[in-house]
Amino acid sequence: MNDFFITKENTWEDVDKGISRQITNYNKDLMMVKVKFEKGAIGYKHHHIHSQASYVASGKFEVTIDNNTKTLETGDTFFANPNLVHGVECIEAGVLIDVFNPVREDFLSQ
Repeated sequence: MNDFFITKENTWEDVDKGISRQITNYNKDLMMVKVKFEKGAIGYKHHHIHSQASYVASGKFEVTIDNNTKTLETGDTFFANPNLVHGVECIEAGVLIDVFNPVREDFLSQ
């Protein structure tokens, strides 16, 4: 990827109903992704081998990690350790900034 990411020069990819993502940058060790949610959209519970840190850039989300649920809003963060089941439900439309280690190869192959 490039040293700089310019939002308006890159496209959004539809992921699921009411959810789209924009991969902002990555190398083999680290990936940053913007994920846009419409109100009511659900990031279904799942798990993966990656460490994931997520920042609520806007909106309000109900976040569940390993059966522990909290409501997070703009400025809040959450961290999902590798292989923990986690998911989100969007209460107010918004954007999450997700950071993964290592890179999500599955995102690149879609």
